[in-house]
Amino acid sequence: MINLQPGERIDDLERNGYRIIQNPEKFCFGMDAVLLSGFARAQAGETVLDLGTGTGILPILMTAKTRTEHFSALEIQPESADMARRSIALNSLEDKIDIICGDIKVASGIFGKAKFDVVTCNPPYMNDCHGLKNPDLPKAIARHEVLCTLEDVIRESAAVLKPGGRLYMVHRPHRLIEIITGLTRYKLEPKRMQFVHPYQDREANMVLIEAVRGGKSMLKLEHPLIVFQEKMYIRNKLSKFMDFRKVDKGYAGKVVFVCNTDR
Repeated sequence: MINLQPGERIDDLERNGYRIIQNPEKFCFGMDAVLLSGFARAQAGETVLDLGTGTGILPILMTAKTRTEHFSALEIQPESADMARRSIALNSLEDKIDIICGDIKVASGIFGKAKFDVVTCNPPYMNDCHGLKNPDLPKAIARHEVLCTLEDVIRESAAVLKPGGRLYMVHRPHRLIEIITGLTRYKLEPKRMQFVHPYQDREANMVLIEAVRGGKSMLKLEHPLIVFQEKMYIRNKLSKFMDFRKVDKGYAGKVVFVCNTDR
């Protein structure tokens, strides 16, 4: 039996019968995590590391869509790591997902260098120059570069990836130059990119990136994704437990579905 702490609840992910433990007062996963799980690719036999896993949403979702046998996930906040472990146990995934409590800044020291085929990361988007920090520390850590920076994420991803290994990351378009510069500095070549728009007539507010360690220079720009098809809302099955403030603060909890503009 899984014990819930005060303020926690169990939400149905409606995928393979999987569920997740969340605390709305602390942090709930958002659309960015769902999109990243769909964008990332992992094959059978590959090893995967999720950096900054939070409550473990990415490895749980990727377990549902891939044949990858094992995931490792790193989370610095003990409370979130504990919640992730209990979610893993809730879904009987203990043999497939390991949750490690530790610091992204020393990930290569924890796991060793050149150990993983795939790294996924949904890092904090905001640095000291962008946005007001949430007074609630768990939310501030998730959204602002309080405990790690973009360079920390890129450096450690490059260190733990095998040659030819792939990094999948979601971030904000306004930091795209900084992201690409950092990736190439650490020999991670951007290979695939997809912009995410809240509406078809609005500018992108997320970008999904795949980079390959030691890859050759060639970038594929995929068709953009539109989160809201129109400004008439149909409640999505996921909207009751996802934190959509990262998608569009003006329409929190009202995402309908994700559609591709060429379909």
